[in-house]
Amino acid sequence: MISSLTGRVSYIDESSLTLEISGVGFKVSVPKTLLLEAHVSQVLSLHTYLVVRENELSLYGFSSMEARNLFVNLLGVDRVGPRLALALLSNLTPAALRAAVLGGQSSVLGRVPGVGSKTAQKIVLHLADRIPLMEGDESAMQMQTSDSELLEALTGLGYTVVESQAALQSIPRDAPAELEERLKMALRYFK
Repeated sequence: MISSLTGRVSYIDESSLTLEISGVGFKVSVPKTLLLEAHVSQVLSLHTYLVVRENELSLYGFSSMEARNLFVNLLGVDRVGPRLALALLSNLTPAALRAAVLGGQSSVLGRVPGVGSKTAQKIVLHLADRIPLMEGDESAMQMQTSDSELLEALTGLGYTVVESQAALQSIPRDAPAELEERLKMALRYFK
């Protein structure tokens, strides 16, 4: 199996990039966040996972081992294939995904396009005991719980999950706990 690649980016499209390594181009599907950061001629190192199907070999790449491991764990959930697992990691950071699973918040996962409420519940149930608790997860889970209403409000206003999470992360840690004040601060992010 191909577990990592380091090479020069030779091409970027809407869902993948091509890494040129010793004259061979490897097409690697990556999360959208990584696509936005990458540029042609950049040397990039990826942790990869090769999905073997009857009529296809697909390579998926991630900037961290944690993201790759989450991807592999997601593939173990019934009705979650590589595209849906990649969509989850494109819309949620590994820390946010871990916090949602450990906090039992399937509604956060359900906001990702293509993830229904039943699939979100399956993901939480399947991964709850498979994801190790890491340093800082308790505070992330508490923040996730307190900000779930705020995230719901922002997505209700038409912002994507990724945009809403970025706005949430821009709120200072010492900000007031009131939802209205936090919403005002989050909306300032978009100005």
